[in-house]
Amino acid sequence: MSVAEKLTSVLDTLPEGVELVAISKYHPATMIQEAYNAGQRLFGENHVLEMAAKAEALPKDIRWHFTGHVQTNKIKYMAPFVDTVQSVDSMRVLKELDRHASRYDRIIRCLLQLHVAQEETKFGLTPDECRKLLETEPWKELEHVRIDGLMAMASNTSDENQIRKEFRQVHDFFCEVKARYFADEPHFCILSEGMTQDYPIAVSEGANMVRVGSAIFGERNP
Repeated sequence: MSVAEKLTSVLDTLPEGVELVAISKYHPATMIQEAYNAGQRLFGENHVLEMAAKAEALPKDIRWHFTGHVQTNKIKYMAPFVDTVQSVDSMRVLKELDRHASRYDRIIRCLLQLHVAQEETKFGLTPDECRKLLETEPWKELEHVRIDGLMAMASNTSDENQIRKEFRQVHDFFCEVKARYFADEPHFCILSEGMTQDYPIAVSEGANMVRVGSAIFGERNP
């Protein structure tokens, strides 16, 4: 199957209201262009310099989502063009994104990344850390970033009950955060969960954005 056919196959599994971010890391611009020609506009990358090179080479109406761990010294390279940073896990990252975005007089959309998976290597905030950031840090004073929702990854396991439990936990926490801190902010509406191996479970548990790579582009070759 071609990239376009695989893309259509994934889109056909998504209910109305669920957005697809096509994870294109390690894949060439030609494959991204094929997905673009088929109508896809949201693409996700994990490495800033790779994303910047692709953004330079590809159509300018692509909405680039950064989904990897944020290194503050690399923010300057994506600040001019990145649409959304899905992996914000500290006030320091928010401040640095705000500082660099201000130079271009633009707003970068952000998702707070939660850590609910069992692996210790996963980055992200615990629910308590997320509450503390929203309650005690001066994030509301930042003018060039906007918190639009939450992002999370489930444990890398074949236990579907564990995966479902984690996605449900994140959805419940999303509802709590929305009610407590963003009740009057319609832009706080994104729950990004689920990858190729588990996105149908994520959608069934309330995710409205999924991040799918290998089901569209094939296995990556870093």
